[in-house]
Amino acid sequence: MAVLKLGLPKGSLEETTFSMFKRAGYQIDVQSRSYYPKIDDPEIECIMIRAQEIARYVEMGLLDCGLTGYDWVLENDANVTQIAELVYGKVGRKPLRWVLAVPNDSPINSAKDLEGKRIATEAMGMTKKYLEKNGVNAKVEFSWGATEVKPPHLADAIVEITETGSSLKANNLRIVDTLCETTTRFIANNDAAKDEFKRNKMEKIALLLQAVLTAENKVGLMMNCHVDNLEKVLKILPAMNRPTIAHLSDQNWYSLTTVVDEHVVRDIIPELKKAGAEGIVEYNLNKVIP
Repeated sequence: MAVLKLGLPKGSLEETTFSMFKRAGYQIDVQSRSYYPKIDDPEIECIMIRAQEIARYVEMGLLDCGLTGYDWVLENDANVTQIAELVYGKVGRKPLRWVLAVPNDSPINSAKDLEGKRIATEAMGMTKKYLEKNGVNAKVEFSWGATEVKPPHLADAIVEITETGSSLKANNLRIVDTLCETTTRFIANNDAAKDEFKRNKMEKIALLLQAVLTAENKVGLMMNCHVDNLEKVLKILPAMNRPTIAHLSDQNWYSLTTVVDEHVVRDIIPELKKAGAEGIVEYNLNKVIP
C-alpha cells in the first residue's frame, strides 16, 4: 500500500499543529519520548522533527512532505514544492519577521554599519545572504538561544525572529531592518509532488488544514424570520456569501443560516432581534471552505 511520509514540527509549533490536525479530522497520538506519532489514516506515516530540519529532509526525499516555516526553507536553500501557506504559529495567527536588532544606544542604523561587527543568530544562512546582498563583511556566530541578551557584550547585533517586537524592547533592543517575513508552509518533495497518489493526499490535507484556519474567529448563526421582516434582517447580516434561506412549514416564516466574523456577533445579534429575527442560535465552526 502506498504511504505518504509526513514530517511534523517538533517544538514550538507542535501543540498547535496537532490541534489543527484534530480539527481537520485526523487523530494523532504521541507516546512519551516517541518521535513517530500514530495517525488514524493508514496511508500516512508521521515523524516528528525540528522545523529547522524539515525542509532539508523533504528536499532529499527522506520525507514526502512536511510543515515548516518559510524562513527555514530559505535558511536551508531547499528546492521544494509549496503545497499551501498556513498562517499559524505557536500562539498568534500573523506572519513572523526575522529582524536585525541592536542596542538602543548602538551607532548601527543600517546594514552598512555592520562592517566588521559580530552578529549572533540561529539563522546563519539567511544572515550571511543579507550581508552579501548589502556588500558587508561581518562575523556571524550561531546562537543556541537567549539571543536577545547577547548585545552589547557578546555581540554587536542580532538577527532574531519576532511577532510584535515586545521581547526585543524588553531587552533594550531596537529593530534596524527586516530580513524576512515568514509563515508556516506545507511543502513537498519535488518528485513526491508529481506522484498522483501523494499529490492528491497532500492537497486533501492542505484543504482541510486551510479550512480549519478559515473557521477560526468565525461563527455560524441560525435564526427564524417572518416574511415581513426578511429584508430588514438581511441588511444587517454580513456574510461570506448571501445567507442560506429556507421556508419553514409556515410559508410566512423563513430559516436563515450564515457565517460571520466572531467579533461582530455582539453588535449584530441585538440588531437582528430588534429587526424581528427569532430563535437566534450562535454556534462554533470546525472548518470553513469558501
